[in-house]
Amino acid sequence: MSIKNFFSETGKQEILDAIKKAEQNTSGEIRVHIESKCKGETLDRASTIFNQLKMHKTELRNGVLFYVSIDDRKFAILGDAGINAKVPDGFWDDITTMVISKFQNNEYAVGLASGIIEAGNQLKKHFPHQSDDINELSDDISFGE
Repeated sequence: MSIKNFFSETGKQEILDAIKKAEQNTSGEIRVHIESKCKGETLDRASTIFNQLKMHKTELRNGVLFYVSIDDRKFAILGDAGINAKVPDGFWDDITTMVISKFQNNEYAVGLASGIIEAGNQLKKHFPHQSDDINELSDDISFGE
């Protein structure tokens, strides 16, 4: 099965809807990347994908990547430099725990959607949505091998 077919159409839409909803709360830009195998350490791989998706090209450096490696059962949330400069250590820990708890029940779309919405809620404190906010990054889910 192709990794692009991992989620049902309903699951994909649930994730895309969560991104849109989260980005109504924050100027942060959220992306999701799914692949079957993680090449290397999880955070290193997420960083590579972050760069490949050009997520560092936002004005406020406030991109957020939700990275999932399905076969390896690995997950990471990676925020850009602008976010890391403003938020406390462990900022993503509670969201990560929430997402992983859903993953453990094979609720991948629900887990991602919940985590994305919570990320938007948390980022609102540091990066509130602006009336002139533009969507700087694609909201589409990206897929690796």
